[in-house]
Amino acid sequence: MKDNMFVFDAHTGFWDASPENTKNKYGEAFVETFYAFQTGFNPTGEPQWTMDYEKEFRKVDPDWYLDHMFVTGDSDMAILSTQVLMDFYHTGFTHPDRNAEMVKRAPQRLIGLGAVDPRTPGAVEEIERQVTDLGMRGFKWYTAEWRGESRGWSANDPAVFPLYEKCIELGITNMHFHKGPAVEPLALEKFDVRDIDEPSTLYPELNFIVDHCGLPRLDDFCWMSARSPNIYGSLAVANMFLGNRPREFAKIMANLLFWLGPDRIIWGTDFPIWYPHWLLDRFMAFELPEDIKEEYGVDLTQETKQKIVGENIARLYDIDIEAKLAEIENDEFAQAKRQRKESGAPSASAARPTEAASAPAEETGVTGGVSA
Repeated sequence: MKDNMFVFDAHTGFWDASPENTKNKYGEAFVETFYAFQTGFNPTGEPQWTMDYEKEFRKVDPDWYLDHMFVTGDSDMAILSTQVLMDFYHTGFTHPDRNAEMVKRAPQRLIGLGAVDPRTPGAVEEIERQVTDLGMRGFKWYTAEWRGESRGWSANDPAVFPLYEKCIELGITNMHFHKGPAVEPLALEKFDVRDIDEPSTLYPELNFIVDHCGLPRLDDFCWMSARSPNIYGSLAVANMFLGNRPREFAKIMANLLFWLGPDRIIWGTDFPIWYPHWLLDRFMAFELPEDIKEEYGVDLTQETKQKIVGENIARLYDIDIEAKLAEIENDEFAQAKRQRKESGAPSASAARPTEAASAPAEETGVTGGVSA
């Protein structure tokens, strides 16, 4: 809970980019770009939000994830995303099977997403396996993923339609798509958001949750979403501008509120690219500048924030919020959170930076800019 609001982080990752799991230079470049986004967009002068690249960032420790998400952090639930990338990592960067194992650690708080490459033989059968055997409740589609000589695929390719139809048959309605910034070495054009237009029209029973709101193609995303009520925008990556460029975030929010309205905007932090604490704190304190409110005719009210940080995605996953809060009221994470408060431990935002977190970015060997 945050400010008495239910918080459901719809975009987090449980990845393994350790040296042992990384196949080649492309896998190295991919995770280095993630880290460069963190160091480039963390709040200036707040070193407690920088993670140690080798010890923390490259391979996500499950206890560390759960602590920052549910104990020192304020999320009540979270979704585990997927980017499989088998051409870059021996067992994948993230993987549905690993997501399923992680969900077992906190089954009342975590939802795992499956992932299927439509170019692989038996893709339809793999969807069924991930739903029936692994318990996946949604799917993440990564259209820029490499597979051999292929450098990506399109969401509106008719060859993908049987996969959507299998999801519908199995009662899985939430399709999450990465449609945002390119990550080295993947091609920006393969993340183009316009290929969502056709399947969102053909399959109105599906929800197309567009992670990163199509950035840097916000106009395309907004115009398309205005006529497709089953398209939703996830704020992961968009909200990184809260760190150093809040007016840029204000413009993004104003466009989303104008075109989509408050019921189709979804919270996500992309943790562990960024710690979830400062993103949520700054969003809850954020107000649209008066000139932007006047220009767009919108406002970011407390009621709207409540929808964004939890209610909208809870609705898509049929989560009864009151029942869920009662269910997790005394689980291990709630107890640990209360014990932490009772002990007088400082909040995450006030915690003293570790020596590793205080180290300059160049000591990790990874560039501190926004591209690797």
